[in-house]
Amino acid sequence: MANNIAKSLGGKVKPILSLDRNDARRRVLNLYRAWYRQIPYICYEFDLPVNDKQMRSKVRELFFANKDVTDTRVIDMLVIRGQMELNDTVNKFKSQMHVMAYFKDPNQHKPKDFLSKFLSGHSNE
Repeated sequence: MANNIAKSLGGKVKPILSLDRNDARRRVLNLYRAWYRQIPYICYEFDLPVNDKQMRSKVRELFFANKDVTDTRVIDMLVIRGQMELNDTVNKFKSQMHVMAYFKDPNQHKPKDFLSKFLSGHSNE
């Protein structure tokens, strides 16, 4: 349906921030640099159990997860979300737990028996 609407508009949709791919690329690189500049302060302020190198590799991993996105509107939305995340982190609207959630292993298996659930803190599931 959205594709039909875009076609009926002649392929012209209003840009969010960037007018072309080069402008979107510039915004992504500026956001990436801003994250890199703030990493030492984030690690210090939140007293994180990870060092700057691990934090930088996580930021790089999160940026490279979206490297295949080509639509400038989607790129702009991701940049806006990245800027909001950076602002929330720098202004300490997030706690240490929120920042460390990025380092959680998604492939970690959930315990099955009662004792394992109890010891891992998942006793009510």
